[in-house]
Amino acid sequence: MSETKVAAMKKRHIALAALAIIGVGGGTAAFVAAPTIHEGAPGETPELGRYGDYTVGTQELVFSMSDRITFEKLGMATGGTSSETRELQVRMYYPAQAESGAAGASPVTYTHTMDPPDMEPVTLEYAGIAYPDASAISGEKYPLVIMSHGFNGWSTQASNLAEHIASRGYVVASIYHADMKLEGATDFLHSFAKVLASRSLDQRQILTQILERAGSDNSGAFAAIDTEQIGLIGYSMGGYGALATAGGDYDYDSGTYGVVPSDAMAPVRAAAGDDAGIDAVIAFAPWGGQSDNRVWSAETLGQIIAPVMIVAGNQDDVSNYEDGISWIFDSLGGTDRHMLVFREARHNIVGNAFEMPEGAPFRAIEFVNEPVWRQDRINSINQHFVAAFLDLHLKGNEEMAAYLDVPVKDANASTWDVSTGEQLNGKLAGEGEPDHWRGFQRRWAVGLEMHRKAAGE
Repeated sequence: MSETKVAAMKKRHIALAALAIIGVGGGTAAFVAAPTIHEGAPGETPELGRYGDYTVGTQELVFSMSDRITFEKLGMATGGTSSETRELQVRMYYPAQAESGAAGASPVTYTHTMDPPDMEPVTLEYAGIAYPDASAISGEKYPLVIMSHGFNGWSTQASNLAEHIASRGYVVASIYHADMKLEGATDFLHSFAKVLASRSLDQRQILTQILERAGSDNSGAFAAIDTEQIGLIGYSMGGYGALATAGGDYDYDSGTYGVVPSDAMAPVRAAAGDDAGIDAVIAFAPWGGQSDNRVWSAETLGQIIAPVMIVAGNQDDVSNYEDGISWIFDSLGGTDRHMLVFREARHNIVGNAFEMPEGAPFRAIEFVNEPVWRQDRINSINQHFVAAFLDLHLKGNEEMAAYLDVPVKDANASTWDVSTGEQLNGKLAGEGEPDHWRGFQRRWAVGLEMHRKAAGE
């Protein structure tokens, strides 16, 4: 290479380096001159994804349900069943007295050990913001939200979402369904069959008992429940149960129920005739819509009249986005509904951002994490839209509709014009930015879709 070319290249590199330094310096100066305009950590969280004004308390209770039908492996072939008393733990979250965090009290750390067959147990920990057994705020009433996890999940798997909801003025009851432990590969079908027969019943019976206690117990979180405003959130098999609990009765002729003794489904059928009083439903990646395991008809899903929000990944290969989740959304013709879609996401579109232990087997990682999306980013977006949906439908805050009825279906098409060199530094889109997704920072509403259909569509 000639000396002339070498000298020219050196000059070019020096010029680029100088531009980089100027760019950094200029950006820093602009940031100092115009600091981030809102509080919140992390700053990327959309507006309603930030925790609310209430201190959060939490406690774990046990609920007992007698005369529940169960069955052994042999019963899947013979139809034989038996009766049992089913006891389930329920994690409560609620607005607590502000002084709960005083005097050295520490927020809770949630722990759960994953122990599937052929895998070393993995214990997950997650630091919460709720205070164990804190005193509930007295003299106020808050809507009740039931939460229901997926197959082989647990009650605190999405504790971040439960705490977030409670911090905004709700009482949350997250059920631990205690799905049958998988000791070996042959246990999967047996455990799953029991879930098919139990998810909606668990939701209904826990809800009934909570409402009964709210009507008679003048202490703690039960005294704070507004029994007239009920929300239901379900993930995967929790969503399968939630849609039925909200009025979408199952198609009992579906081949999916061929592994379930008919006597075990009889209580589900009987309960379907009772109005559970659900006022709003959020279904994360609901299972049961895919054509090879479809458990509803369009007619039965059309019976749901409570507003519904579905959250899904468009690459979901468990509940099947194209053939399953989208079909559910289209079939909910009796109600207004929204569907938030994370593009390139699979099935794990809700749940805490766990710090996995060193050496954790991939099987455990795959159960709680997404391949493309950061879990904490998913959570902040979920919290934002869940807050808007619940505030709109359970608290009647009509201003929340602007966060759900986005200006363009594809978030990437949001526009927000700024002048050259203008520094927004985290400004959140509001009324002055009508062409951008409300509550998101400029350029940060990406990779998402929001679909909307009205009742009758």
